[in-house]
Amino acid sequence: MTFGLILLILNLFSPQFTEAGQAKLEKMVKDRDALTQQWKQSESRKSGIFGNRTKKDMIETNEWLERIIQKDNLIMDELRMIGDIETTTATQTGDDYKAIAFKQEKDVQALKRAVAERDKSLDKMLSSRRAFEWTTTIFFLSTLGLGYWIYRSRKTS
Repeated sequence: MTFGLILLILNLFSPQFTEAGQAKLEKMVKDRDALTQQWKQSESRKSGIFGNRTKKDMIETNEWLERIIQKDNLIMDELRMIGDIETTTATQTGDDYKAIAFKQEKDVQALKRAVAERDKSLDKMLSSRRAFEWTTTIFFLSTLGLGYWIYRSRKTS
């Protein structure tokens, strides 16, 4: 009865509790319930004189209890295995997220480097454009000055 409650709690709080694992545990719990019924029957046997229990009755009862304990141990082992599987799955999921985050961080760093290189190339282009603008302005002013000088020298002669 208490293992049925354990199964219900595991079912509610453990979404990754597989159908196969649940079926196996339910079968184990049913087997344990059958063993408990047999133990109760052996407990009620009194084959001794005056309706008392004999040593043989007590040994049989203890054997049924040992079988119940063995079944309980199997159930607990199965529950631990399911818990380990769920922990492993959760750990793997966490590791997957860490790997994704690490990859994204590397991508962000690569993009930052690309943006920095693009900014450098834009600065170089801008500085070369400014140099060209200044050269053009100086050439224009020189040409204008030279033209004015030639005009003045022709006008005076």
